[in-house]
Amino acid sequence: MAQTVQVPGRAQDRIAADPERGHRHRPRTGRRVPAGPYLLIAPALALIGVLILYPIGQLFWMSFHKIGSREARGAAPAENVGLENFRTILGDPFFYRVLVNTVVSAAVMVLATLVLGTLVGLLLNRLGRKMSLLVSSGAMLAWATPGISAAIVYKWLFTPGGGIVPWFLDALPDWLAGGGWDDYNWFGSRGTTYFVLVLCVVWQSFPFIAVAVLAGLKSIPHELFEAARCDGAGPLRTFREITFPLLKPVFLVLTVLSIIWDFKVFAQLYFLSGGTANRDSFNLAMYAYSSAVAFPAKYGLGGAIALVLMVILLVFTGFYVRVMVRQGETA
Repeated sequence: MAQTVQVPGRAQDRIAADPERGHRHRPRTGRRVPAGPYLLIAPALALIGVLILYPIGQLFWMSFHKIGSREARGAAPAENVGLENFRTILGDPFFYRVLVNTVVSAAVMVLATLVLGTLVGLLLNRLGRKMSLLVSSGAMLAWATPGISAAIVYKWLFTPGGGIVPWFLDALPDWLAGGGWDDYNWFGSRGTTYFVLVLCVVWQSFPFIAVAVLAGLKSIPHELFEAARCDGAGPLRTFREITFPLLKPVFLVLTVLSIIWDFKVFAQLYFLSGGTANRDSFNLAMYAYSSAVAFPAKYGLGGAIALVLMVILLVFTGFYVRVMVRQGETA
């Protein structure tokens, strides 16, 4: 027996005015797309284009041209040299030494930053609200410190003859730390320069990781940790079985950001190494800067090195994101 469907009064009026509304609506092919959402994001897109896309386009253009001081001033047209700048870079053995410096130092910085930041984030999660706010606020002051200011502080800490670190090491017994630390030049060799650089960068970077991990921990239900504690799981197993799997998207973003930041460290290394005089301590950012501003200026060569650095960053981050996504799909 057929059932009668009661239609509200307003709906009956609409159907009576337009009988086609009573039938199933068919999508129209010529439907107009509203322009409101695009107008709202237009300022952000324009800002991205001006601050990011335009400089990248200029970088591409410079990489394939021979540009010196006269060409940069517009006194002479830039000569298109094709891939000559890239052949010069890849044919220089010094480039590969600089590449090793960049990859090894960035890997150490990223690993140390993530480990230290995660440990501090776990500690903040166990503190009370007031103490956690106090510690996290103090740590964020280090993250907000400009890179050149942090480099000045660490240069002062390790300065021979007046720094706190040489004085402290020299005050220790010789059987424990050796002697001669008060006059030791920490910035005279590649190894010690990068040791101080890693300390400086990690000190600046770990607060951001800690606060991000803390925010992620606050989103995990507390009942999961209580259940793990009742089952006898220790801190390491709890982190491996609960914390890390649930915070994997957070760690993915933090790792990618750390890779991008640490691969292009420039201001701290420039100040700690004393400029471009110590070529053994170059990374790719320093190499690009030195090649561009050296006499005679070679802005095209510097742009090609910067483009190579950008490609390396894209390869590293793309590979890492792909691995993490695959692990998330198979988990």
